[in-house]
Amino acid sequence: MDTKEIIDHLVALKVMRLTKPALISPKIVTCDFKDLPGNILNNFLKDDATSVVQMETLTAGQFLLLPQSFGNIYLGETFSCYVCVHNETSQPVQSVSIKADLQTSSQRIPLTTQQNQSPIMLDVDETLSDVIHHEVKDLGTHILVCEVTYMSNYNTLSSFRKFFKFEVMKPLDVKTKFYNAESDDVFVEAQVQNITSGPIILEQVSLESSQQFIVKSLNEDNNGLSVFGDVTLLQPQESCQYLYCLTPKENITKDIKLIAAAKNIGKLDIVWRSNLGEKGRLQTSQLQRMTPDYGDIRVTYENLPSKIPVDEPFNFKCKIVNASDRTLDLIIKLRSLQDSSLLWCGISNRKLGPLEPGNVAFVNLTAMPITSGLHNITGVSLVDLFLKRTYDYDDLASVYVY
Repeated sequence: MDTKEIIDHLVALKVMRLTKPALISPKIVTCDFKDLPGNILNNFLKDDATSVVQMETLTAGQFLLLPQSFGNIYLGETFSCYVCVHNETSQPVQSVSIKADLQTSSQRIPLTTQQNQSPIMLDVDETLSDVIHHEVKDLGTHILVCEVTYMSNYNTLSSFRKFFKFEVMKPLDVKTKFYNAESDDVFVEAQVQNITSGPIILEQVSLESSQQFIVKSLNEDNNGLSVFGDVTLLQPQESCQYLYCLTPKENITKDIKLIAAAKNIGKLDIVWRSNLGEKGRLQTSQLQRMTPDYGDIRVTYENLPSKIPVDEPFNFKCKIVNASDRTLDLIIKLRSLQDSSLLWCGISNRKLGPLEPGNVAFVNLTAMPITSGLHNITGVSLVDLFLKRTYDYDDLASVYVY
């Protein structure tokens, strides 16, 4: 709150930030009843009007405290203030108008609606006021510039300005991790940390995917209820982790070059509540992942069962994609390693024929597990006949044998 007045002018300008009050808490000073003060400090704390009965030592307040200053302003919150021009002279003042701008490090933003209206006359003790609302979208120093214009006693246009400086701070610290799955899905882990000075409630944390992906939130159970409970409360410096799965759209999965070029994941949209329900919203910039390097050949497995019985053969498909810029002549080899728990059934050293750039070849494979447990599928190799180069694939998938 700032009520300093310009006494050299016919009108006075006052500006007050509009914020919700806070709960005032008691100052806890207590001791054991065996100590020298006895129960004096405990009784004093019980008699404190701000403390809650039977919860005196929990710093739980029951009275509201009006804000005494501009306070903390965080990025994504709405800055609101009341601007008032008052005629304190003994005669009317003509052509009074208010103009308010918000100066940031990069731009000057007009705020008030009065600047678009015609100047008015203020009679004795009359006021001209306006309420300003602005969603803060920039960090750093902000200056509220208020300008008042009026007609002086000499029939000349007079004006004066007042400046109100405040800092906009970062409310949340958001860290992201990406995992590129073999199925072309992308898993995104987002850690949201509260770095404000008080507790907040996360009302919404969603991922708005880019045009290349379809997003699925993994933060709800089978009934659609949040895994964090009804309320996600974060104390200062506490954090919460969210997980999302993004699946490429069908037109992208058909072309390996489009998959490799799909770097933009999307944006995180976060909505929170602080103090007595004050709302804040923050949207991150476009999240980008490191796309995998498939090399000349990409191999994945399809139709692979999750669990299989021991000593019984099972079938699946091997998908081979030519990710190079030349035609490939390939041979597929099946190697039964000495320490392997799987035995291959079928013909090895099969020639796949010419594989054009970007094309796909499917090979039906059959294997038989000989021991139980969780085992990697090993022993698949591809030989490039032109370069005489062998590619081994020993850690692409696992099967559970029971």
